[in-house]
Amino acid sequence: MLSEITTLQYIKIKNAIKEQIQSGQLAAGAKLPSERKLSESFKTTRVTLRESLSLLEADGLIYREDRRGWFIAHRALRLDLSVPFAFSSVAQAQGRSSRTELDVAESVMGNKESTQYLSLPPFTEVYAFGRIHYLDGKAVMYAQHYVRADRFPNLLQHPLDGDLSSLYREHWQLITTSCKYSVRSSTFDDDIASKIKATMGAPALRISKVNVDETGVAQEYVVEHWRHNAVTLDMAIEFTSLS
Repeated sequence: MLSEITTLQYIKIKNAIKEQIQSGQLAAGAKLPSERKLSESFKTTRVTLRESLSLLEADGLIYREDRRGWFIAHRALRLDLSVPFAFSSVAQAQGRSSRTELDVAESVMGNKESTQYLSLPPFTEVYAFGRIHYLDGKAVMYAQHYVRADRFPNLLQHPLDGDLSSLYREHWQLITTSCKYSVRSSTFDDDIASKIKATMGAPALRISKVNVDETGVAQEYVVEHWRHNAVTLDMAIEFTSLS
């Protein structure tokens, strides 16, 4: 009986906060009061309150920043996977501000995953770099890039915080003609979480893609780690009639 009462309580708390978010009383980006103050306001325990907050996080309505607390989520960025896109141009088209920051860039021996997707033999050198993507001033995604070093000589001497498709086309005449995607739910490990100020173990969306050129050769492998409430994926497909 006690567990049933507790369950009803944290659902009631969740719905109360959700109503304030949906009514606009709690605006996107606003910080929620501390867990101590919230638990006092709802006359409940911290344990019960955290259950409510976890449900709201799973629904994409709030997010947590490590050591800073809970915040109201912004609306998700819509990505259409059926057409080529750049993060900055998509954000601008949807009235959002964006920027990309280079985190690390180096020449390394390809790991198992990158050599597999780029069809490279073991011990092959690749360029590896990581970028942090910001939407409306908040870090929402960390991207890990693995690029064929033999195809992009001196890549690391170029700025890597802009539109990579334009950079590849201008300096190496590379045009991506197809892309293979893989999408799955995930959680942030400690390293990625610290880079985008998320909480280790928080829900994430993992989007991996292989960019292929006009000759059918895979040139770049990218793994994007998104805050799960920061992006919505769309895809349009035309089916050819078989009749």
